Amino acid sequence: MSDLIKVIEAFLTQIVAYLNSFGYTGVAIGMAIESACIPLPSEIIMPMAGFMAYQGSITLFGAAMAGTVGNVIGSWAAYYAGRALGEEFLFKYFGWLISRKEFNMAQRWFDKYGDAAIFISRLLPVIRTFISLPAGIAKMDVKKFTLYTFLGSFPWCYGLAYIGYVLGENWQSIRKYGHDIDIVIIALIGLLGAFWLWHKFKDYRESRPR
Repeated sequence: MSDLIKVIEAFLTQIVAYLNSFGYTGVAIGMAIESACIPLPSEIIMPMAGFMAYQGSITLFGAAMAGTVGNVIGSWAAYYAGRALGEEFLFKYFGWLISRKEFNMAQRWFDKYGDAAIFISRLLPVIRTFISLPAGIAKMDVKKFTLYTFLGSFPWCYGLAYIGYVLGENWQSIRKYGHDIDIVIIALIGLLGAFWLWHKFKDYRESRPR
């Protein structure tokens, strides 16, 4: 367990160092990566950006805006990939990256709610990452896609950043309960990360043609 904790600590330390080095640009790049369907969770990036806002290196509003701009840029990449390549090509060559189960979930949302699904899904985990693909495949109007992505992404980014900001304000009071709290939190993050990786691998194996 101690080795796992050290690995997770090193990973989180590298993310913090990266964000501190590049500021708003780093937040935008991190969120663009996530929105392009590459596994870098916004639930890690934005709270850390909020913690940076607490420290004073960036502002809370600026962190949320940078994350939103990154969301739009990454979503454009996924949108145009879906539009240009189509579903079968994406799963044939990028099935290791895109879960068929998660894509189908996003597709159902898009089929059910149409253009409004872009706005709604930006407020939800998992679906928000993959909704750009069916929008691109359906050749949704890119101006509407961009507007709904921006409007839906901002409250998500602001909310996660605010959580990091509040945690920053209360960090010292949390710390007084001792180092054991750190170990529990890090262990939980590690277990969640391991479960997420297992889930992605399982979905990929199930989606492969037999």
